[in-house]
Amino acid sequence: MREIFIVSDNIVSPLGLDSAHNFSQLRKGISGIELHDDILLSFQPVYASLLDNRTKFSATEKNQSYTKFEKLLIASVDDALGRVEISTADERTVLIVSSTKGNISLVESDPVLRNVKERVSLSSSAKIVAQHFNFSVSPVVVSHACISGLVAIITGMRLLQSGKYDHAVVTGADVITKFILSGFQSFQAISAEPCKPFDAARNGITLGEGAATVILSVNKPLSGSFVKIAGGSVSNDANHISGPSRTGEELYQAINAAMEESGLTRQDIDFISAHGTATIYNDEMEARAIHLAGMQDKPVNSLKGYYGHTLGAAGLIETVISLHSLKENVVLPTKGYFEPGTSKPVNVFTDLKEGSFTTCLKTASGFGGCNAAIVLQKAV
Repeated sequence: MREIFIVSDNIVSPLGLDSAHNFSQLRKGISGIELHDDILLSFQPVYASLLDNRTKFSATEKNQSYTKFEKLLIASVDDALGRVEISTADERTVLIVSSTKGNISLVESDPVLRNVKERVSLSSSAKIVAQHFNFSVSPVVVSHACISGLVAIITGMRLLQSGKYDHAVVTGADVITKFILSGFQSFQAISAEPCKPFDAARNGITLGEGAATVILSVNKPLSGSFVKIAGGSVSNDANHISGPSRTGEELYQAINAAMEESGLTRQDIDFISAHGTATIYNDEMEARAIHLAGMQDKPVNSLKGYYGHTLGAAGLIETVISLHSLKENVVLPTKGYFEPGTSKPVNVFTDLKEGSFTTCLKTASGFGGCNAAIVLQKAV
């Protein structure tokens, strides 16, 4: 089986426009979550992690026809591509775009005419990004609720393992709008304060927006510290359209399958980057799955207290932070966590932990009962 390496990465978020700046801010404990009082977003003030609409992206300044969603994707891909020598015009290079809602904001601001219906389509945005970078291969779109980012990475891994491609540019983004926020508000799922993953006082999610990119390759870099994807898997609860499994068995299935593919055991995992949405049932389900995997003593963190829930970008953003954690040998704390709040206790870290780390388990879950897991490992 071909080994798949992550040879470049990027994050565009309220914390910075590249991965290094983002990771530096997280090490300082800085969060992008703020109280926003914007009638165009919500009738009531709401906590969220939002990009400044005045932010300029050099990659898109010459073309003002791009939407905010497309600008985020292009800015993230542009930075990641600038760090490697990979030809986008090569037929052995594929673009994969992940998102939950894409250009859905257009239905709020424009009459829903034919051109708007076409532009809202995720395939339309993917083609725009592909054309901007002169990809010769038709892009692949992944939209799988809140596990979209991880599924996109797994899709890229599988395409490279199949031998059809040598490189995959995997990118994802989501933008928070009134349409999206109101949907979560209708579930009474939005926290009235910054979210508290796994905490006893958690009461809902905080939304966030951003983009991230990882470039996968079958070619092992000749120098530097690099991380490979050792395994990945997807499962489904088949339980409820919005409520997660009560047992955690199905997320455990994804974890177990990813671990089996990696050839590693639970003793090899140094820390777990959990989905950790700070909703009552998601965190409980994840804690149960971690117990079923026998990893309840492993350091666990959730990054939602820094970025909020970035939907289709979450899996990618959190994967990038996890690989930088491996490279820098630190486990970041879970912002907002104070007291254990799950029936099956897990080892949620509240302080930055330094050590020697080689392997990380990354999990994600979403509406429709979908689950995903990948194993990241330092390349030797």
